[in-house]
Amino acid sequence: MNPFEYKEFYDRVGKINGWDFSNVKCVSEGTKWDLYHEVTKTCKKSDILLDIGTGGGEAILLIAESALLLVGIDQSTGMIESATKNSAKSGFPNVRFLKMGAENLEFPDDFFNIVSCRHSDFFAKEIAKVLIKGGTFFTQQVSENDKLNMKEAFGRGQAFGTKAGTLKDKYMTELSEAGFSDIQSFEVSVTEYYQTAEDLIFLLKHTPIIPDFGRTEVDFQVLQQFIKENQTEKGVRTNSERFIIIAKL
Repeated sequence: MNPFEYKEFYDRVGKINGWDFSNVKCVSEGTKWDLYHEVTKTCKKSDILLDIGTGGGEAILLIAESALLLVGIDQSTGMIESATKNSAKSGFPNVRFLKMGAENLEFPDDFFNIVSCRHSDFFAKEIAKVLIKGGTFFTQQVSENDKLNMKEAFGRGQAFGTKAGTLKDKYMTELSEAGFSDIQSFEVSVTEYYQTAEDLIFLLKHTPIIPDFGRTEVDFQVLQQFIKENQTEKGVRTNSERFIIIAKL
């Protein structure tokens, strides 16, 4: 999917299904990593933070007390509507949500102390433009081998067939070219167990893991076979693969 197709996907699915993942029952085993917890280790109370691809804003609302001002942007109208509602419920006065694409950050130069981006595309030169000298960029992204057994079962999927590490190398090169230094990366891998077929269907209908999942009856037949072959006492087994990049400007 290109960026426009992703936007169309999230707008469409959000309107039809909503975005509440809290009811999805999934347990995981392996290295635990929380991007926003790491952000709070660097963020000072006097800092201004930008979160790209903020979704419903749940993540930055949880760390609202860590910074002077937190700004979340997302290209999806539905996401920003949800984030605005969540912000109103939270009562935090220092959080703002704006509809904006990552390819054109409409902020003053050298404005933010920290920029974060979780599972969303970003543009290194745009981040370098709005980040202060000495500022830090954090990103967590989905690796090519994420949900690999699922993609193999369907014969298609997000980045299916792309060499592992391709996206990470691309982003690291772009960050270096944009003037970032001290660029560090590492990978996180966990095993996930989804408890029911309904949990898996929710996941597949709300994410681009398997493009256009459910448009044909064959998809549900493949899913049924996938569940049969990967069912364990802990749930239906798959994997979560992520890579993290931390870079200083």
